[in-house]
Amino acid sequence: MKQKIVISINSSWNIFNFRVGLIKALIDHGYEVIAIAPEDEYSHRLKEVGCKYFALPMDSNGSHPGRDLLLLIRYFNLLRTLKPHVFLGYTVKPNVYGSLAAHALGISVINNIAGLGATFIKNSYLTHIVRKLYKIALRKSSCVFFQNADDRDLFVNTGLARRDKTALLPGSGINLRHYPGEAPAALAGRPFRFLLVGRMLRDKGVEEFVAAARILRERFPQVKCQLLGFVDPANSNAVGMERISAWEDEGLVEYLGKTDDVRQFLTQADCVVLPSYREGVPRSLLEAAAMSRPIIATNVVGCRDAVDDGVNGLLCEVKNPADLAQKMQQMYEMTPEQRWAMGIAGRDKMRVEFDEQIVYQKYLSALGVITTTTLQKSAVDELLSKRINT
Repeated sequence: MKQKIVISINSSWNIFNFRVGLIKALIDHGYEVIAIAPEDEYSHRLKEVGCKYFALPMDSNGSHPGRDLLLLIRYFNLLRTLKPHVFLGYTVKPNVYGSLAAHALGISVINNIAGLGATFIKNSYLTHIVRKLYKIALRKSSCVFFQNADDRDLFVNTGLARRDKTALLPGSGINLRHYPGEAPAALAGRPFRFLLVGRMLRDKGVEEFVAAARILRERFPQVKCQLLGFVDPANSNAVGMERISAWEDEGLVEYLGKTDDVRQFLTQADCVVLPSYREGVPRSLLEAAAMSRPIIATNVVGCRDAVDDGVNGLLCEVKNPADLAQKMQQMYEMTPEQRWAMGIAGRDKMRVEFDEQIVYQKYLSALGVITTTTLQKSAVDELLSKRINT
């Protein structure tokens, strides 16, 4: 009988865009994979990659205790019915409430702390509550993966996780075959393009990017600054479409909408920018580097893991549009050969440090440890049972 694995994230979109490779790898190694997430337009597509899907309503951005208690009950009932061998949790609520339900049912848990998000950035009363919940939820986990050493040290040093139960992953990994490295088109007859890829959130540095664009375009009006990503009106941290439209009317940026395939947009970009406040390891930077694009990012947790300053990109100060504009100008004034050299260095870095196979092997190793431990426990239980019966 195949071992059953449940993977749960706060949206089907997230699973489809970032975890399909892992799902396929697990299926190829003989596991049965079940995805649990709120239903959205990507839910039915999860079945196309070979996994089962169960809808789980979830207030991803809210903090109402009643709704969170209901989520815990829903997780418990669903996991009790599915009876998986292992629960894989991502994002805050699946990591907390899914893990609590799994532990209560004796299901092994592997967590992935992909990034700490706005809650940890603000260091509010809610931060205190979330940390307490994490501490309880992660206490019995078999393994807790982190995407950068800073986040792991934070959890270990504050007692949220045991170091011997933690491990590092190179982000969500990158498939270099899917992201070919191509030189950008010659600049003759077209504008130089800076592109920000990410959800339209303040914490992604969208406002700083636009402010830097305002500064840069006063000096170099031929430069084009573009935004690509999902606008989530339900997120309190979101930058709304009205504001984005106002920026477009002012001629500061061009909004490209959202996409399932960033490659066509990265091919047309000369430099990818992410002035985020904090990340796990940002997927957008990995994709850009894989396609041999130089990158500019803030010198913060997660972003600096993807950028070797002066080698495959540039680091700027967080929440500082003037410094970001200066780094964008520096990039613009480089020769095409210098930018291409950065792009090649970035692709090399992805191949050595961020290949998706590294992620898959670490998950398979963690699952192997769980399987071995389970078999050993079963053997001990069987032996004890025989001794008691005799």
